[in-house]
Amino acid sequence: MSETINALILGDVYGQPGFRAVYIGLKNLVKEKKADFVIVNGENAVDGFGINPQIAGQIFSVGTDVITTGNHVWQHKEIYPLLESDEPILRPANYPAGAPGKGYAVIEKRGVRIGVINLQGRLSMAPIDCPFQVSMNLIKKLKSKTDIIIVDFHAESSEEKEALALYLDGRVSLVVGTHTHVQTADERILDKGTGYLTDLGMCGPGLSVIGSNADISVRRFLTQLPLKIEVADTPAVISGIVATIDIKNGKTVKIERFQKESIV
Repeated sequence: MSETINALILGDVYGQPGFRAVYIGLKNLVKEKKADFVIVNGENAVDGFGINPQIAGQIFSVGTDVITTGNHVWQHKEIYPLLESDEPILRPANYPAGAPGKGYAVIEKRGVRIGVINLQGRLSMAPIDCPFQVSMNLIKKLKSKTDIIIVDFHAESSEEKEALALYLDGRVSLVVGTHTHVQTADERILDKGTGYLTDLGMCGPGLSVIGSNADISVRRFLTQLPLKIEVADTPAVISGIVATIDIKNGKTVKIERFQKESIV
């Protein structure tokens, strides 16, 4: 058995263009990147806001192992029973008690257990439970099962994302940010072996304003009117990373950021 495992992680799926790109392109992307394990953030898969059971099922059907989400996961109530099920679809773990669903999962691939934690930031977002404290409690629980732990931190603030990554350095394999839909260029391996990227970017319309129709978005800023946002109908870009993780110690040994134009 190989001493490493490759994790492919994709940023927020935005609307039909992003969903189509992932649904049609993921299997080839897995082959191209030699991925062993796949995480997809499905936060905005349905018309730019939230996810439903049908879309989640289709994302799983093309090779996704875990679906993570964020603050828009509550948009469609029909997803709540799926969040409560054994399916590996997560909502941020630091929502208060009583919120549907779970914030972590452990999946076995190639005989290797991999833990995934979904968290949400608080700067410029809802004042939910502390992601730093919640993450540490979950890590203690997961360490008895695996040394490979991947964190999707769905947050607005780059400051908050970097702070969490440094706090967790050496405790988890990888911390990746989602939510802003803009891929950052700061992929690196921290001093104690944790891989990090501030934001994965999105899987969604390339010519857009973070996935939305550019003309409408510009008019919103020019007029300050509450115009309804619409998903841009332009060819999609798939954004994410591939991280190579040492199975023995859970440290990231390589991290590769990519953006790939979709055929749809």
